[in-house]
Parts: sequence; C-alpha cells; structure tokens
Amino acid sequence: MTNPSNPSTLYRGAVLHCPAEPSATALLVRDGRIAWLGVDADAPVADRVVDLGGALVTPAFVDAHVHATDTGLALSGLDLSAVRSAGELLAAVSAFAGGLPGDAVVLGHGWDESSWSDGVLPDAAALDRAAGGRRVYLSQASIHSALVSAALLAACPEVAGAAGFDRSGWLRRDAHHVVRAAAFGSVTRAQRVAAQRRALGHAASLGVAAVHECGGPDISDEEDFTGLLAVSGDGVPEVYGYWGELLGAARARDLGAVGAGGDLFADGALGSRTAHVSAAYLDGEPGACGHGYVSAEQVRDHLLDCAAHGMQGGFHAIGDAAIGTVLAGFAEAARTLGTERLRAARHRVEHAEIMSKRLIAGFVEYGIVASMQPAFDRLWGGSGRMYESRLGLARSLESNPMGAMHGVGVALAFGSDSPVTPLDPWGSVRAAAAHHNPSQRMSVRAAFAAHTRGGWRAVHLDNEGVLALGAPATFAVWRCPAGVERGLPVVQAEDPEVQGPGDPTPLPVCRATVLRGDVIYQEGSS
Repeated sequence: MTNPSNPSTLYRGAVLHCPAEPSATALLVRDGRIAWLGVDADAPVADRVVDLGGALVTPAFVDAHVHATDTGLALSGLDLSAVRSAGELLAAVSAFAGGLPGDAVVLGHGWDESSWSDGVLPDAAALDRAAGGRRVYLSQASIHSALVSAALLAACPEVAGAAGFDRSGWLRRDAHHVVRAAAFGSVTRAQRVAAQRRALGHAASLGVAAVHECGGPDISDEEDFTGLLAVSGDGVPEVYGYWGELLGAARARDLGAVGAGGDLFADGALGSRTAHVSAAYLDGEPGACGHGYVSAEQVRDHLLDCAAHGMQGGFHAIGDAAIGTVLAGFAEAARTLGTERLRAARHRVEHAEIMSKRLIAGFVEYGIVASMQPAFDRLWGGSGRMYESRLGLARSLESNPMGAMHGVGVALAFGSDSPVTPLDPWGSVRAAAAHHNPSQRMSVRAAFAAHTRGGWRAVHLDNEGVLALGAPATFAVWRCPAGVERGLPVVQAEDPEVQGPGDPTPLPVCRATVLRGDVIYQEGSS
C-alpha cells in the first residue's frame, strides 16, 4: 500500500551509476531518500512512475567553489571572455553601455590579456570614452584585478593611497578591493537576488545539486552572503557557505557559514601576477614573486580560532610560497591542537595550483581538502598559454597536480570558481582526465568522484553523493551522446595524447536534477 500523504516516485528504465548494485535499472524515492534499488522487473508499487528510456542516472554534481552573485551578473551582463584585444574590449563596452541609463555602472567580467596577441590594455580614459563617461568596472578572469574607468576612480578618491593602485586603471590588491566594493554597491538587493537565482538555476540545469559559496569581506559582503544562504534549496541547489575573514570563525558561524575559509586570501592569482610564488614571474617586473597576504603565525591563530568555535577553516592559496606559508601555520597549530585534531576538521585550501612533493606531503599529513578547478589547466596550462608565459614551461607542467595528489590520498573536491571559469562539471571531469601533463591525469571515475562525493565530504556529509539504499535521493538524469561505459559516460577528450585526433566527444546533457527527492531542474520546463 502507498501512503497518499507520503507519495513515492519510481524512476525506471535507466542505467544507474551504482557500483554497489551494478545491475540496477530503477530506484524508488520516498521521503527524499532512496527507498529501493533494483531491476525494473522487481520494482515495488509507487504513487508515480517515471520511465527514463535508457537514460543515465548518476549522483548529482557538487561545485566546490563558486561566487553565485558574480556568476549571475556575468550570465546577464557584459561577458568579455571572447575579446582578444583592447579594441574589441572597448567596442564591447561601448555597445553594452549604450543600453544603460546614464548613471549606471558598467559591470563586465572575463577579459584575459594572456590570450591577446599584444597584451596591451586600454587605460582609464579610453574606458571613459567608450562608456560615455559612466563608471566602469571590468574584472579580469581571475577576479583578482580589474580595469576601471576614470569616472570610477574619481568616485573612489581613497583608492589612490591603496596598495596595487595604478593611474592606468588596472588595479590589483587592496586598490582592487576598494573599487570592487564601490562598483558592486550599485547593485540593488533585487538585482542580487535575481542574479543569485539565475546562477543557481543555471547550475541545476547542469546537474549540480549543491554549491560551496566562497564569500568574505574582500570578495562580497554580509548581506550578499546571507541572502544567498536564505534561498538555498528553495527550488535551486543547496548552498554551503564559507566566510573568508581572518580570525572570523565566530562571525562565520553567526552568518550561517559551514566554515571560516574559502576566499580567505593567502595570496592573489596567477592571472594578475599576485599569486605568491617562490621563483619570480618571467613576464612581470624583474624579481617580482607576487604577494603573500598572511603570515604563518596568522594562519596558526586562525586555525586555533576555528578549533575554539568548532568550525572548519581554510585559505585561498595558489602559489607555492603562499601554500608553504599556510602549511607552516598548520605545523605551528599542530603543536597546540595535535595533528589528529587538525585532520578531523578537514580544513581546506582553495586552488592549490603551484605545488611540489613537499607541499603535497603536507596536505597528506594534515588531512587538508584540496578544492581544485580542473578547468584552470584546460584554459591556461600547456605550451604557449598563460601558465607558461608567467612561470615557464617546466613549472607550468607541474601546476594543478591533481593526479599526483589523488595518487597519494589527498582528498579532492572539484569546482569551477565560477565566474572565473564557467560552471561545467562534465567539462571539468574531462579536463582532469586530459591534463596537459600526462602524469597528472586522473581516471574519469576518480575525477567524477571528486566532483560529486568529494564535494559532500568537504562539508562533512559523508553519506551523500552516492546512489545507495537509504541515501538522500540527490541525482541527475543524463542523455549521453557518446554512450556509456562501466556506468559513466564517455567524456575523455579526443586528442593525440588521449584517444586520437579529432573533436572532443560530446558531453552529457542534463535531463533532470533531483535534490533530496525534489526535482529542481527538468529539461524543457521554464
């Protein structure tokens, strides 16, 4: 007998990614959990039956590092990722600004001068002319620097005294934080909520059921952060928030965060040459190694603060020098807390791009979760791309060593850092399987696990991210153009080093995303 007050849904006729029940073709959902798994012929009676017609069903994805408001604004605003010169950028600004009120701020994102033929950037006066005198804020792909117009500089006179200020209008470090706050201050609450829902809805359409929002006083604000947490799971993916403020564990807890970390900056970014590296950048000022924003003592004190408040901690650390500082702080914290207590907290490091065997060993020792973005290698790794121009080919091939880290047991949680790179979970799985350095490649199965169960484990939800009896009914339904092998779609890139010449295999298309039994995305629905 079925209970009308507790309706159940049987999903049948599927290929299930369910290693514990490899022959299963159907699952029953009741009360938000998987109540039965098996073959169609043995399926129990249900209030509702959905025939999936041979589609693939997998655990839904988790994106372990996003900026939802920025993502939503980028989806609806000025996307500069395709521009390849200063002229193209100015033309895009002019066309976009023409449709705005005269007092509006032009918000754009995604330019990357490392992909331009000459790398020459427009100055603040040129942006003024292109935007008709409007204030202009254009974040670089890394979101760690921006081009701004003379009008925006004039509106923030205090920026001239901040570290990273340049009269040209390309601002980094503290100066960038000043103009970013001013620019985003023009976004109304209604616009923010709309942007957040657009970003989360887009994530759901890609089979993502949960995201980790990385906020903090230097990247967003408290209203933005708490507003996003308020819509979590309301017909959209769940949001797990990290608040990146040094010694801010109590504040993070009060804001509803699951951790005091995320974008708590130990350094900047490679794209802006502010990531703290041990050997100088090859294409910057002579001897420049970027910037470290914290000391080992500050890292120690932050970890002790997290322990005192029962909070998970973490840091944004990209360059090897910054990661070394973070690990030195872990070693000092271990003298007080003990290594096992640090390991139990599952503290995180976001990005971890420039690593070494010594640094990887530190992640193993302290049980650090590496929140990584495979798309970084896809976009900027390999010969002739940004990592090589900044660091040289040898160091570029050592970047983003996901394969080596996975091989020695580092816990991985994959994400996009959207809008730094687009929300694209299957693309990230493929990027990890087709790393530019063959020695750093992962199997599709391991990469998929890092982008599903790895994200749940990173927020201490160890029973999530699997199709198993009694587990939460959180899954995605896929149409797989290239077919399915051993319960996962064919997603590897077809390049000479992986499968042979030709275009990449088509990626799966999401038909539905289910979060704890509720459908949060259905293909074809508005």
